[in-house]
Amino acid sequence: MGPPTKPAIEVSTDLAAPPAPPPWPPRPQRAPAASACEPYRELIELAVVHGRPAVAIWRDLVDDHGFPAQYASVRRFVGRLRGPQTAEAHPIIITGPGEEGQVDYGDGPMVRHPVTGKYRRTRLFVFTLCYSRKSVRLLIFTSSTRGWCELHEESFRRLGGAVQVVVLDNLREGVLTADVYDPALNPLYRDVLAHYGVVALPCRVGDPDRKGKVESAIGHTQAALKGLRFENLDAAQAYLDRWDARWADTRIHGTTKRQVTAMFAEERPALRPLPVEPFRYYQFGRRTVHLDNCIEVDAAYYSAPPGWLGQEVAVQWNASHVRLLDPRTGQLLREHRRHAVRGRHAIHPDDRPARTPPSTLMLLAQAARAGTHIGPLCAAIHRREGEPGVRRILGVLSLVKKHGAPVVDAACAAALELAVADYRFVRRYVERHPAGPLTLRQFDPLIRELTHYRDVIAQKTQQESPT
Repeated sequence: MGPPTKPAIEVSTDLAAPPAPPPWPPRPQRAPAASACEPYRELIELAVVHGRPAVAIWRDLVDDHGFPAQYASVRRFVGRLRGPQTAEAHPIIITGPGEEGQVDYGDGPMVRHPVTGKYRRTRLFVFTLCYSRKSVRLLIFTSSTRGWCELHEESFRRLGGAVQVVVLDNLREGVLTADVYDPALNPLYRDVLAHYGVVALPCRVGDPDRKGKVESAIGHTQAALKGLRFENLDAAQAYLDRWDARWADTRIHGTTKRQVTAMFAEERPALRPLPVEPFRYYQFGRRTVHLDNCIEVDAAYYSAPPGWLGQEVAVQWNASHVRLLDPRTGQLLREHRRHAVRGRHAIHPDDRPARTPPSTLMLLAQAARAGTHIGPLCAAIHRREGEPGVRRILGVLSLVKKHGAPVVDAACAAALELAVADYRFVRRYVERHPAGPLTLRQFDPLIRELTHYRDVIAQKTQQESPT
């Protein structure tokens, strides 16, 4: 038996020749150095000069010129045009315990608004101590100057003291005019910090790295709150406080290599003690001194010093006082007690004229002739209100013309007896106690007898008749 035959490796009935293999190495479709952006070089270079980012340049090319390539092509092309970027050095600012704090706002979590019932983005307020990195984190819906100041006060209370310097951004609640050399601080914010013995140090415009510690704290907090929603602000704040105590304060900080709580225990004795009395908040604005040398606050009038007629003054007011200040220097010009009654004037003794004008003296003399009690009441009005009281004196005299001197005199007597020397009291008294109807007298010493007129007529008749 012979050896076994070998099986056929491959059997083909196709008489055509097999296809030729592709050439090697493959032919390149485009040179490696070429770019799809090359036809648009001038447009891209112009956009780079104007500071446009690569993604914005790519969108413009797609919208305006039908650019076919992807964003990565534009990004690489713009990177070659700009060349290698030198990283900016960020040195660490070392501060002592209790010396400096940094403050800023960030975006907080979504919380259901109590009024609209819809989820709304909150604002995250963070105050960070620069030595220990201890932070106070608070949530609010809207910000205002007073809210910004109250958040600082709450931070000081939670920390148990105040720092020497607060570094902040140039937001409107804290800085009115940004200037690295002489910034104009918000007056309410400036006074709140002065109450706690703190100095504000705004950053240079466009340089947030000066407060990098609070920027890092905001990013750390936002990472913990990412994706969370809360039904009310109290629940969100409770979660944030629990996370702060459980995780943020117990962590080992990446720069100091120490626990935040341990470093805060060292820094807390160095904080400034809090004042005994809280800050008394006020409202502020600017007012123009009118022709009567007064400014208006909530429908009441307060005098300004001589020389400010027609000019603007800075005004601060609260429930008890109104203060007029020089808008350039902040010097106190006048301080008045707040009027609770609308339309009243508060005139400082130094702002009253040294002499009573002759026209006012004539008016007071006319009031003295009008009635026994009318004159003293008008004089009391002038002593209390000065020149603004002239209109009220004219009002009293107009009541004399309308209702008669006896009725107005009785009203003035009642006003003086009750120590209410006021035109409104006299007017209401006259309206509620009108004069009685006039009656004709039949007998009076001034009325002569009818026989007397008869005799006079008879005598005249005899004299005119011819003899």
